[in-house]
Amino acid sequence: MKRPGPLLTLLAGLLLAVFMLTLNATTGTKNASSSSPEASPSTPPQASPSPTGTPPSSSPPSASKSAPPPSKSAPPNADYAGRTDDDSSAVAVSLRDGKAIAYFCDGRSKESWLKGDVKDDGTMKLTGKHGAELNGTLKDGRSIRGTVDLGGQRYAFTADKAVKPSGLYRATATVRGAKLDGGWIVLPGGKQVGILDRDGKPAAAPTIDPETGTVTVDGQTLTASPVTP
Repeated sequence: MKRPGPLLTLLAGLLLAVFMLTLNATTGTKNASSSSPEASPSTPPQASPSPTGTPPSSSPPSASKSAPPPSKSAPPNADYAGRTDDDSSAVAVSLRDGKAIAYFCDGRSKESWLKGDVKDDGTMKLTGKHGAELNGTLKDGRSIRGTVDLGGQRYAFTADKAVKPSGLYRATATVRGAKLDGGWIVLPGGKQVGILDRDGKPAAAPTIDPETGTVTVDGQTLTASPVTP
């Protein structure tokens, strides 16, 4: 039997070498693929939602509703006295706890007692007999500016805050069978304006002592007291 020639031997060796190289290459690729973990795309961390479901905000909370303006205080307890703009008559007003009583007097024959309420804003509407009416406004607690409607006429007036003995006085009594009703306005400076009514007949009133309120009528001493609502 003949031995294979050198050429066949060399060819067989080359085939074997190619087979081994191919096997090594395939095995290496598989090993590399199995040893390398698959890279996963990185995912940025997400912020956890706020409990309310709304994104947090750095802006300060909205301001609460503003408080309502404080209500004006009630008118002070005080007395006021003054004259009408035409200087024909006097007006006095006494305020106590939201109530008011006023007296209009010309010192001869015309007079009226009026009363009513005073609102928190200082306005007032006082009424008296025969349709008499006083409308006034308290100005910073220092004075009252208003009008008096009486007997078909309107009288504008200003009454300033009165310090005793200035103010409003009244006396009622029966003397020698006659019913007496007197009203006095003591103005700042001491001047007095008043009417004494005898059984429905008005006339100028005698002067009272403003310190004590005493007055003599028909020989009898009476006492005029400060008037309050």
